[in-house]
Amino acid sequence: MEDRGPWKTIRMERVYASPWIEVDHHDVIDPSGAPGTYGVVHFRNLAIGILPLDQEMNTWIIGQYRYPVRKYSWEIPEGGGDRNVAPLESAARELREEAGIVAKEWTELLRMDLSNSASDEEAIIYLARDLEFHAPEPDSNEELMVRKLSFDALYAMVDSGEITDSLTVAAVLKARLWILEGRIVPQK
Repeated sequence: MEDRGPWKTIRMERVYASPWIEVDHHDVIDPSGAPGTYGVVHFRNLAIGILPLDQEMNTWIIGQYRYPVRKYSWEIPEGGGDRNVAPLESAARELREEAGIVAKEWTELLRMDLSNSASDEEAIIYLARDLEFHAPEPDSNEELMVRKLSFDALYAMVDSGEITDSLTVAAVLKARLWILEGRIVPQK
């Protein structure tokens, strides 16, 4: 038996595994003392997101069809980062692959748990500045569109609900706060 805060795990069984996730079934005693079950999705990789900003406060977003939600999504460059690789190294790779951008200046913008009621997926989001541009190099299974727009236009898309991707929403709102506080300014 294992204690997890006020929960007690009686038994755990792995019911599914893929290269990206594992799903575990837990028989538990809940905080009230009653028996119950809990399903937990374990993510093998970190979620990595990057908000690139150029000198004029323009940014780049990636468009792609997202199979689980059955819709096309515009989002910041993002992907999975191997837990045995430095997160910043994974961020640089994703930005180069998806948008064709290499950044010389990196700042961690935020860390967050993406769905902590059912999974242990963690995200790290970076702000990328001092940008160089190259041709994107997406993975063979990715069909991506790259779009340049002003940060203000991206903020408007988040504010209107047109963009719903969690990493993008969190990154844009945090960056907007930093802009209002004067922590992010146009570069000269």
